[in-house]
Amino acid sequence: MATTPPRTRKRRPGVIRRLIQIGLVIGAVLLIGLLTAVGLQAASLPSFDALRSSPNGQMIRVRAADGSVLISLGPSYGEWLAYRDIPPVMAGAIVAVEDRRFRSHPGVDPIGIARGIKVSFESDNRVRGVSTISQQLARNIFLTNDRSYGRKIKEGILALALEWKFSKNEILELYLNKVYFGGGAYGIDAASRRFFGHPATELSTGEAAIIAGLVKAPSNYSPTADADAAVARAQVVLRLMRREGVVSAAEASNVDFGEVRPAPEENQTSVRYFTDWALPQLDTLIDETSEPIDVWTTIDPRMQAAAERSIRANTPSGVQGALVSLDRDGAVRAMIGGKDYVSSNYNRATQATRQPGSAFKLFVYLAALEAGYTPEDTVVDEPININGWSPRNSSRRFSGAMTLRSAFAYSINTIAAKLGQDVGFGTVADMARRFGITSPLSVDPSITLGTSDVRLIDMTRAYASVGQRGVAVTPYGITRVATADGRLLYEHEVDTSRVLVTPWVAAEMVDLMQSAVTTGSARAADIGRPVAGKTGTTSSNKDGWFLGFSSGLTTGVWMGRDDARAVGGLQGGTAPARAFADFMRTAVARRPVEAFATEVTLPEWQMEPDEEAYFGDPDNGIDPSAAAPGDQRFVDENGNPVGGRDPRFDGPAAAPEQEQEPDQDWIDEVLGRGTRSREDQPREPAEPRSTPPARPVQPQRGEPDGIY
Repeated sequence: MATTPPRTRKRRPGVIRRLIQIGLVIGAVLLIGLLTAVGLQAASLPSFDALRSSPNGQMIRVRAADGSVLISLGPSYGEWLAYRDIPPVMAGAIVAVEDRRFRSHPGVDPIGIARGIKVSFESDNRVRGVSTISQQLARNIFLTNDRSYGRKIKEGILALALEWKFSKNEILELYLNKVYFGGGAYGIDAASRRFFGHPATELSTGEAAIIAGLVKAPSNYSPTADADAAVARAQVVLRLMRREGVVSAAEASNVDFGEVRPAPEENQTSVRYFTDWALPQLDTLIDETSEPIDVWTTIDPRMQAAAERSIRANTPSGVQGALVSLDRDGAVRAMIGGKDYVSSNYNRATQATRQPGSAFKLFVYLAALEAGYTPEDTVVDEPININGWSPRNSSRRFSGAMTLRSAFAYSINTIAAKLGQDVGFGTVADMARRFGITSPLSVDPSITLGTSDVRLIDMTRAYASVGQRGVAVTPYGITRVATADGRLLYEHEVDTSRVLVTPWVAAEMVDLMQSAVTTGSARAADIGRPVAGKTGTTSSNKDGWFLGFSSGLTTGVWMGRDDARAVGGLQGGTAPARAFADFMRTAVARRPVEAFATEVTLPEWQMEPDEEAYFGDPDNGIDPSAAAPGDQRFVDENGNPVGGRDPRFDGPAAAPEQEQEPDQDWIDEVLGRGTRSREDQPREPAEPRSTPPARPVQPQRGEPDGIY
């Protein structure tokens, strides 16, 4: 009896046929959809002439305070070369290294797409593959560089549309005149002039290979930044040129990259530290991102040159130096982030965080003065133990009773620790945060001797605010921005609304700081006119600081090694103070001499200056790793104080007719505090007074008599 074959065997050919038919229909629909999308995209593309004239980026011309041009940034343009004028060796080099099937594919390379998908699934799911010249042109003109499948699809459709609308030669002309080659150069003519000092029509085979090799990674293969890497990449390009028949074997062997001479690098002056800090702020100041703009800045070219000379002349060999100088309204007049921008563009004035040593005592004494102390109050320099931590003086001795003025002038560590213990170490941290310190601050006892890392620009800001009678000073570098045709986009406004401490507290602090320069550890900073300031030196002589002000100009100087190793003989009162003095003599030479609201007063208690003044041991004399046990909380940044100094205050600081009080609600907001309990609040300052009376220090409740 015959058996009936299984039904599946009869139906299988029909199922396969039906699947093929469905696949063909879906493919046809997708093809029609793709062609429609490409056709619509091609119809919406700008004309060739419009693409030829479109800008490659925003030109920014940076001006100094006097209107002179500091630098011009942004894309540099050479001559537009028509395809017939482009050297064949240059066009051939680009095609060989970037898209060897350029003449045969329709805008996308199926082989490259397949390889990219395969690699992306095998590795980290990031889209990879070789983009065609048409795809790169589409991305450079119309898209961003984000790495996603969506962007790749858009890029492919645009590439097909470009090939639909323009010829291969037109696409290659657009590409060679618009692609970025690094160093601000867009297009082969700008690149040739930038790197070799002549137009692209004169490119040799070796130079063409170097330029073609830049497209992959302009910063890595720049002939002016890394000649060896540029030549190694160019040798790869030359081999590809030979394989694709752009050059013969004999021509390739005759190329001598040793004879290729890059154009001299443009002089990179120290002002680049300033522009690197200031120009990113444009993103928050203006919305214009394509039209050429002029940016007027606060930099004074004469002061900037003096700052560069002072840092180079006074910074020890193997050591880095930084300087920031602020005018009374917060305008940055000079900024040096290191000894040489070309060798290191790391800005130590705005980015580096280092221990300030005794320069941080500014906040200890501000907290004490606000709590009711006066410069004439007497405190005892004696051994002290705070939760197992015993600070020592750099003199290795204790000198007994002395005024706060003497203690500050000679940087006595034990008294700073006593003051911090009395007012509260958290109060000291709050005072620093109030005055603009933005880095994390430890609130253990060693904070009084400057063991928390800070930035030079923040410390300079704090000293400037003291110099402006307690009104908050905010550093700024851009005064106004305008388009090339004069349309104003931004203009800076000075804010004088934030009072950090009452003017009498600031005046008493200036009193102490004058004594430090006149008789104490900062005598090297004397410039023959009233100066108030403070030195700072960290343990093992790793960092040296000087910060001070005169005639409305506040300057901060830091020196040290980037690896934080010890520097023999480095003290705040030596090289940093000398650099301050060298700079300030030039910086304030055209300014009138200004007396401070408080006359300089010599310390009533006389003693030999500590070793710091004689280049001895560091003025904090502690090992940060041996900080006191106990509370190790950190105060994170919860906002930055803003404000400035009214430029109408052009004369010497004087007591105002009506005392200003600190804005406590704003201070609480800056410090991230809500409603505080009675125990958490610092001692209230005494009633404002124009001439603070001297008074003996009274023991605080709960302390044994005679602790002071």
